[in-house]
Amino acid sequence: MLTMKVRMARRVAGWAGIACAALLVTACNAQASPSVVVTGAPNPSVAYLAQGQDLHGKMLFKPACNGFGCALSGDSTSFLSKMTWQTWSDTKAVGTGIDKLDGCNPDCAAGPVYSVATVVTLSNPVKVCTSSGVPHMVWTKASFRYPHGLPKALRGSNAPLNPWVFSSLVSAAKHSCAG
Repeated sequence: MLTMKVRMARRVAGWAGIACAALLVTACNAQASPSVVVTGAPNPSVAYLAQGQDLHGKMLFKPACNGFGCALSGDSTSFLSKMTWQTWSDTKAVGTGIDKLDGCNPDCAAGPVYSVATVVTLSNPVKVCTSSGVPHMVWTKASFRYPHGLPKALRGSNAPLNPWVFSSLVSAAKHSCAG
């Protein structure tokens, strides 16, 4: 028979686990809410950031990327966070904030995430055709400037692509307007 202290400890641990899970869900939901998410048909004269390079996902316009951030990659290895946009035109967007980069060591699932101050320039918008029939533009290239440099673990052969051309997004955009 379990002692009263053991039963109480298990009960407290159970409630702590539930509380922890609730906080995690709340944090994840907060992280997923950038400042402007396009829910209807996007404006055809404005370029958007396709979150996670997914044409069928969220289209972001001047996102603050608060919380964990806005996914740049579809594999969760790069996120923008705490963004402030100085420019958002039809040809480029320039913002400052944090680039959260997965170190992928020993692998991307277990690698540390580095928060690196960055100035990012989004460019090369391409036309995307949607099922709503309203074409719009998405950014297909990101160039980074790291004012304080990159951590040692992200230098050399481990350095992030810069500039980074979202080639799968370019291909998907071309196919979306074919036919």
